[in-house]
Amino acid sequence: MVFLDRNAESVRSSFSYLENWKENQSVFSQSDYIHMSHALRLAEKGLYTTTPNPRVGCVIVNNDQVVGTGWHARAGESHAEIHALQMAGKLAQGASVYVTLEPCSHHGRTPPCVEALIRAGVARVVVAMRDPNPRVNGQGRELLRQAGISVQVGLLAAESEALNIGFVSRMRRNRPWVRVKIAASLDGRTALKNGDSQWITGEAARRDGHKWRARSCAVLTGIGSVKSDDPQLTVRHVDSDRQPVRVLVDSRLEIPLQAKLLQTAGATWIFTATADEEKIQLVENAGARVFNLPDNTGKVDLGRMLTQLARLEINELLIEAGPALSGAMVLAGWVDELICYLAPSLLGNPAQGMLEFPEFTSLSEKLNLQLQDVRKIGQDMRLLARIVGRACAPSGRC
Repeated sequence: MVFLDRNAESVRSSFSYLENWKENQSVFSQSDYIHMSHALRLAEKGLYTTTPNPRVGCVIVNNDQVVGTGWHARAGESHAEIHALQMAGKLAQGASVYVTLEPCSHHGRTPPCVEALIRAGVARVVVAMRDPNPRVNGQGRELLRQAGISVQVGLLAAESEALNIGFVSRMRRNRPWVRVKIAASLDGRTALKNGDSQWITGEAARRDGHKWRARSCAVLTGIGSVKSDDPQLTVRHVDSDRQPVRVLVDSRLEIPLQAKLLQTAGATWIFTATADEEKIQLVENAGARVFNLPDNTGKVDLGRMLTQLARLEINELLIEAGPALSGAMVLAGWVDELICYLAPSLLGNPAQGMLEFPEFTSLSEKLNLQLQDVRKIGQDMRLLARIVGRACAPSGRC
């Protein structure tokens, strides 16, 4: 499963792209590309584990020989540069360092990597992308330069940003990168009229879906899905020593106390619009954390919810919900990407659709998508698509 988005233009259009991303592009050699590609492969090893930190890899080269490699595995543990420096030892002196994210310059869970690089006496640091964290952005580069170390920025920046798309989103937009996962028949139906949906897609597609769960910081569903399917929202079909946070949107706090979300080990966060203290206390006693974020209609304020999730260091949010909640998130503009698994079957018009939208009266109201990847998973087809905008809102306001 390839997670790196090779479409650089689509990544750049997702955010206000890195300042000076082309810096020193003309002086990058073929070996520079080879070593930074190696560093990116190392960074990808932390795909399931580094949250809430970014995925970072590092390669140290001396006299055209790789003398040190490292990648960041977990928050609170050593960063990629430290692992690579420890491997390189004295051979780090005068070496070139390839790192997929600007070295940190502040004391966080661990000491600054910039100081370690300076002490090691490296001669050159090649950085894929600047750190979007305002506590670091540009400062690590400047400290290295002040120490007499050559610094070049921008090599394979798009690939690094794609690997850390959720971290970048949280830092720049104050909200997670949001994906909606949908499993449907070829005619776009996600369940029969009576609610039966297990299983439309095959086992291979379900395993693949659990990989997306595993890389996500949190998985979100709605109270309708809890009532109908009683999901666990845990990673089970792939090896992972970390479980995502389970998030529930439950405006009236109707979750049954025997629901699997409350009975399964791990963190469960519930966003509600009710101020009923008795209900809240019962659910919190069952082990969940409750957030009261009502909007002016008595439902959960989805925008404030995403801001709160960002404050809680959620980088990537995967939505596995029914057509009503998923549709509301898409229409509100809070969804960045769709993961659609299409089975080679037909369920017909009475069956439930993918997303619940109000009636469109003009094609100008349609949502436009940009396909990122299409591939066969078992007997099913998986489509990854970015939402790139619409001409008009459902209300007719353009």
